[in-house]
Amino acid sequence: MTYARTLAICVGIVCCSTYAQGGQGLSRYRNFELGSNVASVSTLAGVRSSEAKTIHERPAVLQELEWRPTPWSSGSTAGGSTDPVEQVLFSFYNDQLFRMVVDYGRERTEGMTAADMMDALSTVYGVPLTRTSRPAGVASRLEIESGPLLARWGDSEHAVALYQPSSYGAAFRLIVIDSRLESLARKSEAQAQRLDDREAPQREAALQQKERAEARAAAAKARAVNKSTFRP
Repeated sequence: MTYARTLAICVGIVCCSTYAQGGQGLSRYRNFELGSNVASVSTLAGVRSSEAKTIHERPAVLQELEWRPTPWSSGSTAGGSTDPVEQVLFSFYNDQLFRMVVDYGRERTEGMTAADMMDALSTVYGVPLTRTSRPAGVASRLEIESGPLLARWGDSEHAVALYQPSSYGAAFRLIVIDSRLESLARKSEAQAQRLDDREAPQREAALQQKERAEARAAAAKARAVNKSTFRP
């Protein structure tokens, strides 16, 4: 790939993004802003809010909305045919956007290095933090699956991280989070899992009881039909 083509792709990524400075920039990706509700994000993305999937309903409502840019997407300023973004996964905590996972496709980033991506993203988010190791604490499953951490931007409220997945379809992955909401979402997810595990035996028993009742009802219906038409 020629230098000119590589530079053009870099510029394309930057032009697709919303230019911002300081803390406000860290809370955004293009026209999408952390803290927004499902309705506003779906409107910007050009998808129906009903497409949001509910992951958990208690102790908090956790939802996800997937967006794949097309030439007609309002959130895609580069056009679907040239947009380097393959997909964006929006995650919501009680109807508040707390995380955006941006996957860049291989075709539109072919030949680009980690340094190229960092340079392009730095135009939007500023100078990366010097330390690129993962923050203290237990890494989430998403962080582990995203592969090596290449660069980080952040402040006390927001975090932006660039990864290079090793066993995933995307060439590069950008994760933008609201630190407070993300922490609440992780705690809620863990609590929801504990509730599910604790209630699993009861749900299984109820399911088996329902299946037995349905089987009895089906057998009774068949008996009534067959008995009325049976001739020895």
